[in-house]
Amino acid sequence: MKAGTMSSTETAPGEAVPQANSRGRVIVASLIGTTIEFYDFYVYATAAVLVFPKLFFPNADSATQLLSSFAIFGVAFIARPVGSILFGHFGDKVGRKGTLVASLLTMGIATFLIGCLPTAQVPGWTFWAPAMLVLLRFAQGLALGGEWSGAALLATENAPKNKRAIYGTFPQMGAPIGFIIANGLFLYLNLTLTTEQFSSWGWRLPFLASAIMVIVGLYVRLKLVETPAFQKVIDDGEVSKLPIGRVFKTSWRPLILGTFIMLATYVLFYLMTTFTLTFGTAPDTLEKARAAAEKAGKPMSQSAIDAFVPGLGYGRNDFLIMLIVGVVFFGIFTLVAGPLAEKYGRRKTLLWVTAAIFLFGFTFVPFFAGGTVGVLALLIVGFTLMGLTFGPMGALLPELFPTNVRYTGSAVSYNMSSILGAAVAPFIAVALWQSAGGSPVLVGVYLSSMAVLTLIALFIMKETKDENLTANVK
Repeated sequence: MKAGTMSSTETAPGEAVPQANSRGRVIVASLIGTTIEFYDFYVYATAAVLVFPKLFFPNADSATQLLSSFAIFGVAFIARPVGSILFGHFGDKVGRKGTLVASLLTMGIATFLIGCLPTAQVPGWTFWAPAMLVLLRFAQGLALGGEWSGAALLATENAPKNKRAIYGTFPQMGAPIGFIIANGLFLYLNLTLTTEQFSSWGWRLPFLASAIMVIVGLYVRLKLVETPAFQKVIDDGEVSKLPIGRVFKTSWRPLILGTFIMLATYVLFYLMTTFTLTFGTAPDTLEKARAAAEKAGKPMSQSAIDAFVPGLGYGRNDFLIMLIVGVVFFGIFTLVAGPLAEKYGRRKTLLWVTAAIFLFGFTFVPFFAGGTVGVLALLIVGFTLMGLTFGPMGALLPELFPTNVRYTGSAVSYNMSSILGAAVAPFIAVALWQSAGGSPVLVGVYLSSMAVLTLIALFIMKETKDENLTANVK
């Protein structure tokens, strides 16, 4: 076997070596696609906190604006299981390559069109602007529902022996890289544009810029060939006629386990990003909240005054910088997690990391009370744990399922977990923060509770490190 070239023991005699995917192509194609997908997703997540509440819900009070924006944010997570079934069907019937191209196009077009939308402040668009935003947000979720599992399969089904967990971290790296690019761009725009310019047109630029990255991603993915594992399914005539039916019939137990194994990961990530940005940039006193509302031309109503809960009072740019610092640790420890999961196994590695996440939930109050140093420490610790728990998932979830339903199975479990975890996490966190009168104590308890559910699933599952990805077909 040539270095950097993947082949399989099942490759037909005489098959040309160039028909295999090189190591570099596998890494780049799995990484660039998820980077673009997560960039697009984070662009919306950031805008949902910074500008969408006022632009698409101008007639509501500040609390309702924020909750409405988060509600649309959650629409994508409802769409993701639908996308996992749709793209999983074609990924297990037609192949990984074509499905990955389709998911990338869907996400790119939806994101670009969000950048073109009129806002609810435009006459005649009070209803249609948020309605179109919901539709395009649904399309984003549909695409991401099929993207992650395809990229994970591209990496792991092409991986050399005893390196699946390492290769599986490359699509996972798309999350921190996409986050840094998206938020770095928002930070740059915040620093170079006035508040009026940013609210008027500046927020559109990150959405429109996604078109450039989609073109690059398509170029790389169109040069791929099918993975050896799925090619063997085709050659053996084992392609499933209805993958979703087959996976529920033969692999319902891994579906449930995979869903709960991902739960703590999802909750942790969206608490570290969306909730901390909301909590961190919320005014820390009622007087500052009133002043901000007056400056925006929307004085606080009595009900808004009564419902006010304090945040940390950081400026948006200052907190985005701290988030980006934290996400650097996310990227570093995502890569660290691969060798750990390869050496010690996926199950043992995740048991220790999830136990640490459980304990981390009880540190929210002292960390947040520690000033800038405490907040930055919380972000660094949280994102470090995020990298350690997210990294092994690129290998573990695909290893739970047979080859002929692997795309569907890993996609459904990954995205069902997104509903139980990510879709509701920001909404629940804001509600808990408000019910505790501005304290994050209940938010931390919420994270620890989700970690317990993940620990139970990990105790039940069997180690998947030695699964043969080309031989297990059901």
